Amino acid sequence: MSVTPETSRPRVCAGLDWAKDDHVVCILDADGEVIDRFTVTHTAEGLRRLIRRLLAAEVTEIGIERGDGPVVEALLATELTVLVISPNQVKNLRSRYGSAGNKDDRFDAYVLADVRTDRRRLTPLTRSSPATRALRTSVRARRDLVEHRVAAANQLRAHLQIVFPGLVDLFAELDSAVSLSFIERFTTQAKADWLSPARLGEWLKKVGYSGRTQPTVLHQRLLAAPRGATSTDAETNGTVTLAYVAVLRGLNTQIEILAHTISDQFDIHPDAHLFASLPRSGTLRAARLLAEIGDARGRFPTAESLACLAGVAPSTRQSGKVKAVTFRWSADRELRDALCDFAGDCRRANPWADDLYNRARARNHDHPHAVRILGRAWANIIWRCWQDGVAYDPDRHNALQRILSERAPQAA
Repeated sequence: MSVTPETSRPRVCAGLDWAKDDHVVCILDADGEVIDRFTVTHTAEGLRRLIRRLLAAEVTEIGIERGDGPVVEALLATELTVLVISPNQVKNLRSRYGSAGNKDDRFDAYVLADVRTDRRRLTPLTRSSPATRALRTSVRARRDLVEHRVAAANQLRAHLQIVFPGLVDLFAELDSAVSLSFIERFTTQAKADWLSPARLGEWLKKVGYSGRTQPTVLHQRLLAAPRGATSTDAETNGTVTLAYVAVLRGLNTQIEILAHTISDQFDIHPDAHLFASLPRSGTLRAARLLAEIGDARGRFPTAESLACLAGVAPSTRQSGKVKAVTFRWSADRELRDALCDFAGDCRRANPWADDLYNRARARNHDHPHAVRILGRAWANIIWRCWQDGVAYDPDRHNALQRILSERAPQAA
């Protein structure tokens, strides 16, 4: 009796439309006919039932709209091939079946399962190492807290503009340690009226103020600003001010804790040297790049795939004689922010990057567009270093060395 090779088995595919409480599953045979449709709850028992039904139907591949979470973990544990199909792709695929705008979970599960004709364009989900996933969690958590801090600082600023304007621009940063300490001590205009340049100088020494602005200048800023409220509502306004300060202090503490955690995680990561070698990367910026790119080399088989997912490669649309190059909206926003944040600052330490940026601005591109152009160029370099496991070496960067050699006679 001959044994059918594993590779010649008809491919049975499934699609799973993910939801918060339950998931709709559709299973198709090799001809695209529906074998089974069912719904499972988002519980431990529901996920066990999902796996049993998939294995019983001999499913080999499953399409899903997201690449993380307990459902994906359960699917990967069974060694199923998971194909992540973005919601935008699913939305566009609906028109193939005559349903361009209507959202239906059962229909979307079918669309996700019917990947027979698109399989060659879909890349199986490849996971980064546990160390990288842990680093990504820390990096994104810190970024979220930074965004919360910006929002809280803006709320405090808007509040102070009404009740005590002199505090808003007294120090360089409203949410800095010295600024928050000052606001806590001199919450109202009446308390700040006690200050003189000498008294302010003594107070700044006690809190270890390291700024270069003289106490007389700071005191003049207080006097020059519109006076704050001194009515009976001043104490109530002061209580509200202290509430915002307490929130900002808590956020500052947790952001600092996460920064130390990220530094420790980054230092022991095998790929740390690749990203730390980039100009002006720093620990946090390099860690963020590493976390978002990951260490699963199969995720980006080419530099172009990295640039496209990062949203720094332009989207070209052409029809007849009309050709338009536009912003790429479909991108990994976290990866885009990480790469563009690095590209926007590295030009201060790398003449090649600075030249590329300036030439883009000379072509009347605005700053974000010029940064994306620079990010696209860096994507090639980062991808090559990442694939080869070799740190960035300025001496081997031919374009950089050419810029330096052109500038050398001018400097002489």
